[in-house]
Amino acid sequence: MKIIICSSKEELGRQSAEEGATILRQVLAEQGQASIIVATGASQFDTLAALVAQPDIDWTRVTGFHLDEYLGLPMTHPASFRGYLKERFVDQVPIKDFHYVNGEGLDGSGDVPAECERLSKLIRAQPIDVAFVGIGENGHLAFNDPPADFETEEPYLIVELDEDCRRQQLGEGWFDSLDAVPREAISMSIRQIMKSRHIICSVPDERKAQAVRDVVEGPVTNQVPASILQEHSNARLYLDPPSASLLENRS
Repeated sequence: MKIIICSSKEELGRQSAEEGATILRQVLAEQGQASIIVATGASQFDTLAALVAQPDIDWTRVTGFHLDEYLGLPMTHPASFRGYLKERFVDQVPIKDFHYVNGEGLDGSGDVPAECERLSKLIRAQPIDVAFVGIGENGHLAFNDPPADFETEEPYLIVELDEDCRRQQLGEGWFDSLDAVPREAISMSIRQIMKSRHIICSVPDERKAQAVRDVVEGPVTNQVPASILQEHSNARLYLDPPSASLLENRS
C-alpha cells in the first residue's frame, strides 16, 4: 500500500482522480473496456467531482459497480447511496452500465438475498480494474464493520452496522437521529474488494486520523477492516494533512 499525503482535501480529490483516470485510460487502450467500483460518503465528494471532470475517458466502455447500500432505504431518501451516485456520478458521465445496490431487495421486492445474488453473479463475470473506496471512522471498508469477515468469497453480503458506523452517518448529516440510521446494509465483501486490480482509497478529514493510523501502522486485523489494504500490491491511500496527522512516519 502506497501512502500519498496531499496538501489539502481538494488536492487529495484531484490527485486520486487523476491516478484513477490514468489507469482507466490505459486499461481501455489495452482491453477495450474497463470496470470500476465507486464508493460514497462525504469523503468521496472531491474525488468524484474531479473524476467526472477528467478528460479523455471513454465512459461508454466502462461498467460501474456500487459498493454498498442501506437496507430498506428508498432511492429518494437523502441518505440513499443510490441517489448519491446517480446525482454525483452516473448522471455526470455517459457510462455504459452502472449496477446499483438496491437496499429494498431485488427490483424493490424486499428480497434482499436475491439482490445480493444478482449483484454477485454480475461482478464475478466482470473483473474490477479500479476500485474507488474510502475508510470509516471505525476502520471499516465498505460497510464491513469490525470484526469484518475476511474469509467469505461471497461478493455481496448482508451486514449489521455497528454503533460507531451509525454515529458516523449521523454526524455527517445524512440522518436526523441515530434511531433513523438503518441497522443493516448490503455491502461488497472484503475479499471482493481486494480482487480489484487497483484500489484508490481517498480519506480526508481529522475525524479519520485515528482510523488512518490504525490502518497504516497497526497490524492487519479484522478489528480494523481496512488494514487489509496493507496486503494489496496496487493500493494507494490518499490523505490530507488532518487525516495524516497521527501518523508517525509521514515521509
